[in-house]
Amino acid sequence: MQILVLYYSNTGRTKKLAESVAEGVNRVSGVECLLKTTAEVVKEDFINSEGVIAGSPVYFGTMAGELKLVMDKFVGTRRQMIGKVGAAFATGNHHSGGKETTLMSIIQAFLIYGMIIVGDPLESGGHYGVAGSGELDDRCWQEGVLFGERVANVVKKLRSKS
Repeated sequence: MQILVLYYSNTGRTKKLAESVAEGVNRVSGVECLLKTTAEVVKEDFINSEGVIAGSPVYFGTMAGELKLVMDKFVGTRRQMIGKVGAAFATGNHHSGGKETTLMSIIQAFLIYGMIIVGDPLESGGHYGVAGSGELDDRCWQEGVLFGERVANVVKKLRSKS
């Protein structure tokens, strides 16, 4: 089964966090990670994935326009996304500058798609998703890996029951 890790990155920080999340997804047997930028993703990537983990830098306390454009462009897939897993990650320059609201903007879009939301594991924060500030350090990398593993394991559990 496939999980899409989708992101927009302007400075490379969100890309780095996306790569750590993808590493975590790939650690779960039977799950394949598809890592794509907002410029690369196509509708079939979205539809063919059992989960989507989307990431964005903080732009005025919400997701970047490039990620929002993907959410808007693929709105016709809503019926095909119902019951799939959605999760979010974000990066920002300031330690308290809008990461939680950015995560919530991504989560809100996934809720509109009818997706099941997975939050961050307690081992790496225990809230809405993984978030990093400034230059991402080893701790943030490990939190991204844990988050990717958690989401992949939830997807696997949900699909084994259907």
